[in-house]
Amino acid sequence: MTLFRHPKDRIPVLLFVCVFALDLTVYFTARSAWLPVLWLLLGAIPKGWISAWNHHHQHVPMFRQALPNRLLEVVFGFQTGVISHAWFLHHVLGHHRNYLDQEKDEARWKRRDGTDMGEWEYSVLTTLLAYPRAFLVGLQHPRVLRLFLGMGALQLTLLGLLFWHDWYNALFVFLLPMCLSLYLSVWATYFHHVGLEVTEHTQASYNILHRGYNLMTGNLGYHTAHHARHGLHWSQLPELHAQLARDIPLTHYRQPGIPFVWFGAEAKVELSPAEAEALAECSPTART
Repeated sequence: MTLFRHPKDRIPVLLFVCVFALDLTVYFTARSAWLPVLWLLLGAIPKGWISAWNHHHQHVPMFRQALPNRLLEVVFGFQTGVISHAWFLHHVLGHHRNYLDQEKDEARWKRRDGTDMGEWEYSVLTTLLAYPRAFLVGLQHPRVLRLFLGMGALQLTLLGLLFWHDWYNALFVFLLPMCLSLYLSVWATYFHHVGLEVTEHTQASYNILHRGYNLMTGNLGYHTAHHARHGLHWSQLPELHAQLARDIPLTHYRQPGIPFVWFGAEAKVELSPAEAEALAECSPTART
């Protein structure tokens, strides 16, 4: 039996581990005040991309065994500010079940009076409430909540040890990047659904088909497909999108953000019938 559920996860995981190794290298070796700050700035966008992969992992765990999944989630927690099972509670068990209902959605973009939030209002509010909302979802899923709280305690303990050893480097290499990545991840989600108060999955999400964006985010731009079958592995989302494309309005495609928008946008595309038929059947995966 192979360690990975899907062989295509091997290279991404290697890259995440390499980034974490660089984080540790800067933390343990930096002796000047400017280097950790520079590392924070350089890592902001790449760690935002890693947040997308952390999201994928919460839907379809990358390893078959629990221990390597938990270890990877500790790494993800330090890189993205989203610890083990936080996305699973808030996003998989919360947002995915409720995103068509703005009174229940854990990532709701409407105010109580029914008007749309602005992107900054949504981003700040959703970031501050991310963990409380995850906890509230967890009250309905006690087993997952215990794992979430236990891993959270471990993450805080490790972060505390890092601060005890070198508070300045821990602040700029770990804590501030965690907060920034969480905020940027939430900010990016504002553009996934805002303004689309509908009842059909094929009309409830915006999509980004830019190849560079989807390469770095694991096809997160195929967002309609992701919501239609959230247990599908990230590598299979383009094929599912091709099957759904005829039902997705042309208005539901967006430009990518920085830096991809600097390199031009791509038109709406569909895969060939042969490519669409290549989609393998995949049901939501049980978590390990």
